[in-house]
Amino acid sequence: MSKTLVFLHTSPVHIATFDGLLAEIAADVPVRHLVDEGLLSTARSDGITPALAERIRAHILAVGQHDVVLCTCSTIGGCAEYAGAVRVDRAMAERAVAAGPRILLVAALASTVMPTRQLIEQVAAASGRPIRIQELLCAAAWVSFEAGDQPAYLAQIAAAVRANADQADVIVLAQASMAGAAALCPELAIPILSSPRLGLAAALDKLGAALPQ
Repeated sequence: MSKTLVFLHTSPVHIATFDGLLAEIAADVPVRHLVDEGLLSTARSDGITPALAERIRAHILAVGQHDVVLCTCSTIGGCAEYAGAVRVDRAMAERAVAAGPRILLVAALASTVMPTRQLIEQVAAASGRPIRIQELLCAAAWVSFEAGDQPAYLAQIAAAVRANADQADVIVLAQASMAGAAALCPELAIPILSSPRLGLAAALDKLGAALPQ
């Protein structure tokens, strides 16, 4: 029986992103997308409550035991990882800590900042690397995202990144939806990390799919 990679999304906008990446690196992997926008809206309004954690866990447990779940939302990523999913931003955090020590953490959604910061700090502590994290919240950009204006969303993030890049050794784009902003900053010499490709590679590794060398 073939294994399936199941994506747990909190927005349908991520489907095209990950389907595009899969077409590049693992086109033959069976895939299923699960979208539950209520998970993020609840996390934003109430935090990660026991009831929300149980909803996330139920989604993951409903997947076949031989399949792999990749949670693409950084806000609920820690909870999903605890329930057995691959967390999309863990590989990015590991790369950021290796590239540090000055890490600029960029987010468009306030609820994403603390989970991502905690993840980076945990990775740094485990590896014994000193880091310093500066947070940059692009709240106005999220208005464009919610309006469905992806070009404006990415342009606002890119502008914020360019304005603050001189303060960092590496930039972390905390949300998967922000990945396209990196391409809008070709003049920057420092790494700009995003989670989709790195997170997908980690999930494929767990799934046992062979990636091209």
